[in-house]
Amino acid sequence: MRLTCVIPAYNEAARLGPVLEAVVGHPLIDEVLVVDDGSSDGTSAVAAAYPVRLITLARNGGKTAALARGFAETASEVVLLIDADLVGLSPDHLTALIEPVKSGRAAMSISLRDNAPGLWRWIGLDYISGERAIRRDLLAGQDEALRRLPKFGFEVFLNSLAIAAGVRIAVVRLPGVVSPLKSAKYGLWTGIWGDVLMMRDLFRAVPPLGLLRQILALRRMRV
Repeated sequence: MRLTCVIPAYNEAARLGPVLEAVVGHPLIDEVLVVDDGSSDGTSAVAAAYPVRLITLARNGGKTAALARGFAETASEVVLLIDADLVGLSPDHLTALIEPVKSGRAAMSISLRDNAPGLWRWIGLDYISGERAIRRDLLAGQDEALRRLPKFGFEVFLNSLAIAAGVRIAVVRLPGVVSPLKSAKYGLWTGIWGDVLMMRDLFRAVPPLGLLRQILALRRMRV
């Protein structure tokens, strides 16, 4: 099965390089696609220094729009989603994410990072993790639904598709990998406001009780 890695990036010039160092040249990855979501820094320039396919969006449309564009640009049977700001990512982490889907044990794998919220680590599931491998056929015919999603509704939408299809998922721990808090990237109050907007989008995509049902269902679906 051919595999494309899609990396959505918005103003990640300072963090994207180490992520690409881990991804580019990985033996299980056939193509790396970076979607620059209307960045105002040097994100595209950093991506262009690597052998990747770069798509630069004219305006910032949000993570969902960037990921939807990435899916539309590839016909690979498996798509690996990797956030552009990860710290500590290695090729071995990527292999661990890819293997359950490539081997057929699961239709989707979801990462559990070292700095995932304590509750998620306790229950063994980060239901909004941005690092996933997914069988592309799960998204067949969903183009219009993707266009209607809010900026940060993509992960919970994937969850709903996997639950509806009744497939198996794999939760993959990524020791040593962390995702910087928004407050560390943008400042305290800007970061807090960013988290508020993200939660608003999640609740627009799936209501709070629906998110709880997702978590319970995904836990039952783990291989």
